[in-house]
Amino acid sequence: MSGKYQPTIAFEVHLQLDTKSKAYCGCKNVYGAEPNTRVCPVCTGQPGALPVPNRAVFVKAIYVALALGCRIVERTQFDRKNYFYPDLPKGYQISQHPVPIGHSGEFRFPGERYGEKAGACVRISRVHVEEDTAKAVHDESGNTLIDFNRAGVPLVEIVTEPCIPSPEIAHAYLLALKNTLEYLDVSSCSMEEGSLRVDTNISVAPADSKKLGTKVEVKNLNSFKAVKAALEFETHRQIEILEAGEQVIQETRHWDDRRGVTLSGRVKEGAMDYRYFPEPDIPPLRLPKEWVEEIRAGLPELPQQARERLHEAGLSGYDAWVLVAERDRLRYFEAVVEAGAPHKTAANWINGDLAALVKEDNRDYDDCPMPPDQLTELIGLVQGGKVSGKAAKEVLERAYRGEGRPAEIVEKRGLGKISDRDEIRRIVEGVIAEHPAEREAYLTGKVQLMKFFVGQVMKVTRGKADIGLVLEMVALLRISRRNND
Repeated sequence: MSGKYQPTIAFEVHLQLDTKSKAYCGCKNVYGAEPNTRVCPVCTGQPGALPVPNRAVFVKAIYVALALGCRIVERTQFDRKNYFYPDLPKGYQISQHPVPIGHSGEFRFPGERYGEKAGACVRISRVHVEEDTAKAVHDESGNTLIDFNRAGVPLVEIVTEPCIPSPEIAHAYLLALKNTLEYLDVSSCSMEEGSLRVDTNISVAPADSKKLGTKVEVKNLNSFKAVKAALEFETHRQIEILEAGEQVIQETRHWDDRRGVTLSGRVKEGAMDYRYFPEPDIPPLRLPKEWVEEIRAGLPELPQQARERLHEAGLSGYDAWVLVAERDRLRYFEAVVEAGAPHKTAANWINGDLAALVKEDNRDYDDCPMPPDQLTELIGLVQGGKVSGKAAKEVLERAYRGEGRPAEIVEKRGLGKISDRDEIRRIVEGVIAEHPAEREAYLTGKVQLMKFFVGQVMKVTRGKADIGLVLEMVALLRISRRNND
């Protein structure tokens, strides 16, 4: 990226709320239902049908706005956003234009991975409620079919100020935002299902300019990885245009993930093109301070608060970051700790060997076949000297695969730690006797061979020998030789 130019990025994130019914009617809000089975005169825009706001939508929207540091208005209103599209049955969306529920927020998140350095801050312009459109489905014959189940599903739109200075920070923002929204438990936050959708604006201007460049909107972004790639491409594309002495056109472009390029779509509309005007069928909505504070009191612990709590419990920035990045992993960790495991040891197992098994099976921790109390049991066996660290890895996998509880597996498989001094002495002496050349080199000063003998003993015992006793016995061999000399 040329140091002569500075990109400026903003986002519009649409979040479907997981309320039981739609925003302005009683139709069930269900993903994956048979097409056109969750519709009524209100959400399909039939003449004479009147919308009724769903209270749960506004509770969840206020949750989002508060979590992003927004100010909540005391009085808001509904507006019609007018445009024609086949998937918009009414010819307009019920949205909020001049008076959103929340505005002027600041969302802070770690600027470096693991949260060990100072964080970044993105200014939130507005958080407002609107309704989703229907879904256009293109079949193999080239026909476009419309499923109206999605029409009227409640959305929260999160709009940032143009303040993000790079694709890298933009990507970090989206990850942190999704993480926060998952902790709020207001949406499935699934880009695959369409419950989380991202549009971005990017402009490029000379680095010393006090004005922003011409913004370009980029759509059709189906993953955060695609967002970062599209922003990097657009940055370079706009720099090339400016370097050639030409003007960037304000337009909507679409990301082609296969080719790795953005393609021109249409000239971008402005707010005036939507002919906003107050929704005549819904009166303005009052949001009393007392009600807002009641909602604030119900906010769950958010990711940054969870990371700080884990830091105070003695975990490193890395451990805290990895645990908090997945809400279900944090829940699993907390259940293991509550059952009696030390914080650091629990984090090591959950972020290490157990994470590999969960990832291999493409599972969530909520669906982990090894319950938290069993991991706590395994940790107790290791700390109590009943099983070695190496053998414990085998026990973990067998317990994960459903073979039984850790203590049962240790007993059945003979995986218990060998801690008897006489038995370990016999094993060490046997291993040393089998390697006379290494024995002589070790006894005459090649002390690094200690690792060789220890490794051979652990191999013979399948990792079950008490490593401390093995080290002691191997060291005693040299001490005995020196004393005899």
